[in-house]
Amino acid sequence: MSGRARAGRGLGLALLAAGAALGAARAEPGVPQGPASASVDLTSAEGVKQIQGQWRAGEARIVEIDHRAPDADGQPTGAPLRTHGIAPRAGGVDFDDSLWERVAPEALTVRRGTGRLSFHWYRTALTIPERVGSFDPTGSTAVFEIVIDDYAEVWVDGELARGVGQRGGSVVAGWNAPNRVVIARGARPGQRIQLAVFGANGPLSDPPANFIWMRSARLDFYAGEPTGPYAIDPREVNLEVLRLDPALDAIVPPNPKLHKLAEGFEFTEGPLWVRDGGALLFSDPNANRIYRYDPTGPGSLTVFRERSGYEGPDLAEYGQPGSNGLTLDRQGRLVIAEHGRHRVTRLERDGSLAVLAEGYQGKRLNSPNDLVFRSDGALFFSDPPFGLPRLHADPRRGLDFSGVFAWREGGELRLASRDLEGPNGLAFSPDERFLYVTNWDPKRKVVMRYEVGADGSLSQGRVFFDMTGAPGEEALDGVKLDQAGNLYVSGPGGIWILSPQALHLGTLRGPRLPANFAWGDEDGRSLYLTARSALYRIRLGIPGIRP
Repeated sequence: MSGRARAGRGLGLALLAAGAALGAARAEPGVPQGPASASVDLTSAEGVKQIQGQWRAGEARIVEIDHRAPDADGQPTGAPLRTHGIAPRAGGVDFDDSLWERVAPEALTVRRGTGRLSFHWYRTALTIPERVGSFDPTGSTAVFEIVIDDYAEVWVDGELARGVGQRGGSVVAGWNAPNRVVIARGARPGQRIQLAVFGANGPLSDPPANFIWMRSARLDFYAGEPTGPYAIDPREVNLEVLRLDPALDAIVPPNPKLHKLAEGFEFTEGPLWVRDGGALLFSDPNANRIYRYDPTGPGSLTVFRERSGYEGPDLAEYGQPGSNGLTLDRQGRLVIAEHGRHRVTRLERDGSLAVLAEGYQGKRLNSPNDLVFRSDGALFFSDPPFGLPRLHADPRRGLDFSGVFAWREGGELRLASRDLEGPNGLAFSPDERFLYVTNWDPKRKVVMRYEVGADGSLSQGRVFFDMTGAPGEEALDGVKLDQAGNLYVSGPGGIWILSPQALHLGTLRGPRLPANFAWGDEDGRSLYLTARSALYRIRLGIPGIRP
């Protein structure tokens, strides 16, 4: 995960060249058409068994909700009013449909809804099979196609994408028209994908007497299609904002937009905005790479650095051998947390790597995770064992504790804290008096705050905010601050926004849980989100603290 440095730009073309960008820009591949290499009929018992699925169905209904009238700019900040929404909101990947009706494949043609203006949900999780007949789906592109009488919208792993001028795909395709959505590129047998389909009677302006039912559903596999990560034209996706305090209105606009920028990664992490060059660097520790995203035009994606964290003979044993956190020093040089090599390095302008820290008291570091510079050049980094194949129990582990360390050029590496089982994200307060540290520990989901000494010592550590009681298995990951001192924490279910006084102002919930964030673009108001297999961006009201 990335960190912060005050002062110093200067990465520019020299560092970009040193990173050896290897990949070429790729436009978004389209949805494959024509004959598939193999297909699975998801309305047949054999097909549903093959994907280890179970269709469930539940009624959707129109409900009254609170909203606001448009203001002078057309935004929903005017007088309170009542409008309409859909309940339940069943598109999310974690929605609990266990009490819904289990639908046998042969019953998918049963008419549902109440006729006229009515709606219904269908949901199933599917697993990419080992084989489809004689076809091996490994590396193929998987396309879900469904025809609902009359209209359908398709959510894939909690995401509903909608682009300007979009025709079909995840949104309504037309009256009894097929919706075709890519659900996996470079498919892997055993890969689990959650689908939710919202069906509606139509036309909506003159709803007919008939009912909702599934005409067809299938999973098509295409060999030879482009695979791997790629940039797309920024595309709006679903975003839910939980507003708990009026102070959130200064941070999150009344009609915020979350855009997907790129997808197809294994696990995105450690984003860093490089102002000299106007691009985002971020890690994929699972793929052992650093990527560069250029947001100009439609956006482009290149490989900035291969083998970013490890290249040893036991590489295959590592789940996350690559780099994690990235930041810049005062001279604008890239500093990298390398998981597999158990060290922190600096990319010099000639392309060589200088090792800043790799051991403490004669023992090798675990797997440096996040990094943040203080304005005087002192570097703080977290060192949990999460990059090791067996985590806390891994025999490769050198230190028997997880620490936060402080490093200074020409000085001794200092252990600043060993309070947490999983110290993770790091961020300074605007005045640098305090260091915030998140804890990846499902039993203790806390944000700690420490007073920072001039010598790099941390003292007066206390729990700043406790999320342990929040539902969900996720613990705490990355953290960033804006210039007003508000915290943005990757916590259970989304991005928790906390005031400097430890008040929970609200939560942003997108399709995928972000691991970390970086403030970017010219004005520093864009928050880039590295979220599992994709990269997103949202515009917010207060600029962030960034290198």
